[in-house]
Amino acid sequence: MPRFTVRTADQLPTLLQAYRKEAGLTQAEVALRLGVTQQTYSALERNADTVGAARLLKLLNILGVELDLNKPSPPHLSTPGNPGASPGTDKPIW
Repeated sequence: MPRFTVRTADQLPTLLQAYRKEAGLTQAEVALRLGVTQQTYSALERNADTVGAARLLKLLNILGVELDLNKPSPPHLSTPGNPGASPGTDKPIW
């Protein structure tokens, strides 16, 4: 599966379901590995915004998905004497 940039919790349910299906797992199988009921996992998959970080990381591991965090580069505004500095200052843009 290609990389996905996730910016909101609303994107997670569709991705979790797709990764589960790609792994060839049923909700019941994932639930067993997570130590929850199938009904609990179903609710978790639909409402991923309520999942704690530890459980989400365990779920991603079960699904064979890595979490890769990165920080996008800010737009570059530079001055001739100090690339990467705010115009009119020597301070870098954060």
